[in-house]
Amino acid sequence: MVGSLPKVLAERGHDVRVVCPAYGSIKIDDDFIARDEPLGVDVGAGAHWGKTWRTHLPGSKVPLYCLEHGRFFDRPEVYAGPWGDHPDNDLRFTFLCRGALTLCQQLGWIPDVVHCHDWTTGLIPLLLNTVLRDSPIGRAATVFTIHNLEHQGYSDRRVLDFAHVPVAEFRADSTESHGKVNMMKAGLYHSTKITTVSPTYAQEIKTPAGGFGLDDVLRFRAADLIGIVNGIDTSIWNPTTDQTIPAPYTAEDLTGKATCKAALQKQLGLTVDENVALFGVVSRFATQKGLDLLAQCLPKVLEGMQVQFAVLGSGDGELEKLFRDTAARYPQKLGLHVGFNAQLAKLIQAGSDFFVMPSRAEPCGLTQLYAMRYGAPPVVRATGGLIDTVDQYEATTPATGTGFKFEDATALALANTIGWACATYYDRPDDYRLLQRNGMAQDFSWGSSAAGYLDVYRWAIKARRNP
Repeated sequence: MVGSLPKVLAERGHDVRVVCPAYGSIKIDDDFIARDEPLGVDVGAGAHWGKTWRTHLPGSKVPLYCLEHGRFFDRPEVYAGPWGDHPDNDLRFTFLCRGALTLCQQLGWIPDVVHCHDWTTGLIPLLLNTVLRDSPIGRAATVFTIHNLEHQGYSDRRVLDFAHVPVAEFRADSTESHGKVNMMKAGLYHSTKITTVSPTYAQEIKTPAGGFGLDDVLRFRAADLIGIVNGIDTSIWNPTTDQTIPAPYTAEDLTGKATCKAALQKQLGLTVDENVALFGVVSRFATQKGLDLLAQCLPKVLEGMQVQFAVLGSGDGELEKLFRDTAARYPQKLGLHVGFNAQLAKLIQAGSDFFVMPSRAEPCGLTQLYAMRYGAPPVVRATGGLIDTVDQYEATTPATGTGFKFEDATALALANTIGWACATYYDRPDDYRLLQRNGMAQDFSWGSSAAGYLDVYRWAIKARRNP
């Protein structure tokens, strides 16, 4: 989102700038220019000094500033290593929050609105409402976007001292949760407006079942909470012009998709058969993503249906083992790659006949959007953004469908829905082709989403300046 939305906003004439850490995994090359002025960030007992590197978002002129700090960001991992979360994540992202605001003042560039994303930026609205309220940047409104409420950024009270935030903010209607500082909660209470990445998810997180302990806060802020579906970069995800797949294709001429399917089958050791229904999966191996449901029903599906599966992912060790064992039993029907491979992920989208996302929770989801764009109708559980982006296929009204949805988070419900998709593929081929065309015709670009965010920015600015 941060790599795509700013480019669309800039194309519409807005001055948009992006700030992120200079993580150790970022290669600083000739495209980066170091600012001469060091960045002194007022955190801790004394200022922490860093360096600012400037470049641009790829394919645009949108400035991207990467904040370098050896102690906090000179490590390859973003949030966690093999041992678990970095124990200084609270301090690292406090430096990012205060550093981003310091950089704005250093540049002499005071934004009308600061768009914050998830718990790592949760202290920005708090800082603007407290210690920076009377500074030049204190007039800036804040929009806080929840991408995944499950991760909230708990910390000891030391983070408030490190940020120089008044101790009085350690209270239930500001930052305190279960005796600790909750950085997500700070962002929710102190931001001017709140967005999340789909309308349905905006409703789900206001319930005890979906609120992860913050549903009461979100009900309190309900008037300022807006759900906007994410977009995708259609210049990259376009089967007509995509140079990374074996052959291009369109909704009117799917010949190239058959070429991609054969290439995918060959790469994963599957029987090359243009007529078999091929289901793709690109996912973290996690129960949140419903991959345990798929692992449970796969043997029955592979034995009882004329199908193949192409699976790419990694994560939970037990789930990885289940998929490896199943792939060993059905080597020509289940092609498995444990790990991540961007080119293979794109090939699975392009070469599959269907795409499976049995998520227990999915704030928005992007892979189902990619799948529809590439002519692979998705099979999804009805939750979050999957409800908002996939239109249910009905045999009586095939002209309106784009995929298949099921309600119960069970292996049986998933298996039955895969069977439903198979029946459509084999018994109603005209309906299946219509599903493909419907999905490929959907507008998932950032255009409409950007318009929604511009409205939110305007509301936030008005509220900030006229409280």
